[in-house]
Amino acid sequence: MSFTDDPDLQSILFGLFLSMYLVTVLGNLLIILAVSSDSHLHTPMYFFLSILSFVDICFISTTAPKMIVDIQTQSGVISYVGCLTQMSLYAIFVCMDDMILTVMTYDRFVVICHLLHYQVIMNSHLCGFLTLVSFLLSLLDFQLHNLMILQITSFKDVEIPTFFCDSSQLLNLSCSDTSSDNVVRYFLAAVYGLFPFSGIIFSYYKIISSILRIPSTGGKYKAFSTCGSHLAVACLFFGTVVGVYLSSAVSLSPRNGAVASVMYTVVTPMLDPFIYSLRNRDIKNALRKLHSRIF
Repeated sequence: MSFTDDPDLQSILFGLFLSMYLVTVLGNLLIILAVSSDSHLHTPMYFFLSILSFVDICFISTTAPKMIVDIQTQSGVISYVGCLTQMSLYAIFVCMDDMILTVMTYDRFVVICHLLHYQVIMNSHLCGFLTLVSFLLSLLDFQLHNLMILQITSFKDVEIPTFFCDSSQLLNLSCSDTSSDNVVRYFLAAVYGLFPFSGIIFSYYKIISSILRIPSTGGKYKAFSTCGSHLAVACLFFGTVVGVYLSSAVSLSPRNGAVASVMYTVVTPMLDPFIYSLRNRDIKNALRKLHSRIF
């Protein structure tokens, strides 16, 4: 489904989404290069940040390029195999985004609440293990979604009421009984949505409690500044995802739901590098060193 049928507005949307996509890829790529090129940033926090930046590039690349081409060519056709591929990659990377944000919350929890044991707890083996578990859980999520979709055989000349192949929209197109699929969907929503979100809320409850016990104002500010950027990104990601599903439940217009989906598929990955770099002195210094090394 296209955003609009107005040719003049389509050219504006083409330029807008192309610019947002290029800014997202460039911004996240700079974060990865800055972290990898500066030895001072070879810590668990920035390791997970570079993983998040890579996932954001992959996440937006599953939907934005096809959407930009569709706007330019005024054609919204996608093949069956192409749709399944896009849905699978989208499921993997949106889940990976979710998992990495949760792992980063645990990292901030350890550094604030267990600072003296931080180096021992967050060692390289645990960081690699948490990243591997996040990837494997993402693969499991995509496999379960694929198993549900592959049971539906009525995909021929159907219109998907959004700008990409979303598994929830595809399941709504099924003519057969989807009660068992709905149970699986609610289970996945609890495992990959409710549990990580609850873990983030609990971790920040403990973090804020620890910060409030710091006697000096300067100490409180310094402690909060170490996790302020991550808190903003987590709120942006989970807030937009919840907003999309609430808007789709309230609004009967598919186009409004598609516009809301842009928030977390395009806008959130674009804003993440700005949030992490603008208020982070270490990232700024690393970017300056990278710039002077190149030019």
